[in-house]
Amino acid sequence: MHTLNVRPTTATMRVLCVGAHSDDIEIGCGGLLLQLIQALPKVEIEWVVFSANARRERETRRSAGLFLKGASRSRVTVKRFRDGFFPYQGSRIKKAFESLKKTQTPDLVLTHYGEDRHQDHRLLSELTWNTFRDHWILEYEIPKFDGDLGTPNCFLRLDPDTCRRKVEYLLNVFGSQRDKHWFTDETFTGLMRLRGMECRAPGGYAEAFYARKTVMQL
Repeated sequence: MHTLNVRPTTATMRVLCVGAHSDDIEIGCGGLLLQLIQALPKVEIEWVVFSANARRERETRRSAGLFLKGASRSRVTVKRFRDGFFPYQGSRIKKAFESLKKTQTPDLVLTHYGEDRHQDHRLLSELTWNTFRDHWILEYEIPKFDGDLGTPNCFLRLDPDTCRRKVEYLLNVFGSQRDKHWFTDETFTGLMRLRGMECRAPGGYAEAFYARKTVMQL
């Protein structure tokens, strides 16, 4: 296993977060965002959610406020595409990505795992790669009933405090999801513990990602 260290720099790091639903970004890469903002002096984050009703939008904005606290700049955009029907709204969603491309030049793009069993997630992953193919893209994972967790090849070791904050924010903000059998402390902590074991994280926890293509420049 080889480790890449992202060191503090005076340059600004620009991050684009793409999520289908209002809690996806937080579940998939909330720990990464918390630690990135803490580690780097200048982080600008564009946070885009493609489907949310009025209640879920309120949750999105409240959650983003917690996860993005300390960022040098952040912007949250919430769209109203129909949940579960993304493949049938493809042309409209594609236009939304084209608009993003005209305004965003991210250093890092965070999006859904390409083999995710949820059709909305898969489409956003595909369009992310179509639109930002020359950028650094990491695909995050969402645990679910479908059992589609794969074998990630990129890990971020998390300290226990970051894990605690991530889970606390998720459970406190997303009241609309509390009746779902999988939306629990044990689910989120258990997945981070498993990924921490896989990368021998000193604190025992990690988030995992899929780095489909990595280019090294020496």
